[in-house]
Amino acid sequence: MRFLRVGPFGAERPALLAADDETRAYDLSGLTGDIDGAFLERLLDEGTERIGTLLAQGALPVLDLAGQRIGAPVARPPKVVCIGLNYRDHAAEAGAEIPAEPVIFMKATNTVVGPDDEVLVPRGSGKTDYEVELAIVIGRTARYLASPADADAVIAGYAVSNDVSEREFQLERGGTWDKGKSCETFNPLGPWLVTADEVGDVQRLGLRLTVNGEPRQDGSTAGMIFDVRHVVWYVSQFLVLEPGDIINTGTPAGVAMGRADKPYLQPGDVMELEIDGLGRQRQVLGKA
Repeated sequence: MRFLRVGPFGAERPALLAADDETRAYDLSGLTGDIDGAFLERLLDEGTERIGTLLAQGALPVLDLAGQRIGAPVARPPKVVCIGLNYRDHAAEAGAEIPAEPVIFMKATNTVVGPDDEVLVPRGSGKTDYEVELAIVIGRTARYLASPADADAVIAGYAVSNDVSEREFQLERGGTWDKGKSCETFNPLGPWLVTADEVGDVQRLGLRLTVNGEPRQDGSTAGMIFDVRHVVWYVSQFLVLEPGDIINTGTPAGVAMGRADKPYLQPGDVMELEIDGLGRQRQVLGKA
């Protein structure tokens, strides 16, 4: 199933995307107040059968998505955990060694916006960059998982994420990476949360990103150094993962920082990105 949130910022309505028509959805307001941690935990515990039954009975109100804003598919994530340098080709373009263990950093949760919302170039920025990434959405509390094989039981689904970054703030201003990652609007998410059973082989998904129509990134999750299950297991050794948490799993090569011409983002630029089966995003850059 593909879940989404529809409506103005702060007043989104939980919905289920129609299986055969991406312009139509079904209102889930009668079942849940939002697509949040509590909903995702119930979804993993109870499965999708109840929703499927209501859908088959015609008991879910229809939503026409034409002209509607699509919000981030998860409301108020408790945490946004990020994995750096997790693609071999991206590590190479950054001039970095292949990490022996996953590189973990955090991103402010209020960076999360809708997939087509405006992204703001921060004040004083000269090196705003893009990163198409697979996002893992956590559906159960996870602490000290015994092995990567246990990760499947805590994953609610997946989504497209744009880990927007300001490289000067991240790398040249001292301290940790977080301040180059946590500027407002720096994590468009969605359009959908796609349940794991619908994604298939999560390690064979194509990721693509263009800026002003020019291809910049074209990779596959097969290029990850640490795969999805390993990442969830590893993070659980250091952080308690909670329902609704997001894990950004890294980006393939092609970011502006790694290109010879350093084509950093400017106000007015348009980013478009997609991951196979998880939908598309489009953001116009504005000024903070």
